[in-house]
Amino acid sequence: MILTIALPDEEATARLGVWLAGHLQGGETLLLEGPIGAGKSHLARALIRARLGRWEDVPSPTFTLVQVYQADVEIWHADLYRLTHPDEVLELGLEDAFGHAICLVEWPDRLGSALPEQAVRIALRAEGEGRLALVTGDAPWMADLAQEFA
Repeated sequence: MILTIALPDEEATARLGVWLAGHLQGGETLLLEGPIGAGKSHLARALIRARLGRWEDVPSPTFTLVQVYQADVEIWHADLYRLTHPDEVLELGLEDAFGHAICLVEWPDRLGSALPEQAVRIALRAEGEGRLALVTGDAPWMADLAQEFA
């Protein structure tokens, strides 16, 4: 299924993150794509805070590469921008996390063959003052997402 969702402002992007937080389960991966400044980290931050159920400083893992959060299900937020070879993904432990955690992966093209089969892609791009999200995948919650953001 492919969905196109208009996100007219940052609040709408955060609302998408909050919605996703309530529908993801362990073992699900979101591949967050888009250029620098597209809203990938903003979306991830909203999702993480919503799933934690509290406000917490959620920095972009640009330099740490991975941040892990303990909620009811472990959340892994990875920013792979600085990786130069797919083998570096193995060192991060992401492949193990794909099986049990909610994984949010920015710059997923760096995953190479480690790309999880059932991942949902969210490609963000600027659209006027807001963003456009192209969501691609077969997750069981996709039809509900389409209704929520119709």
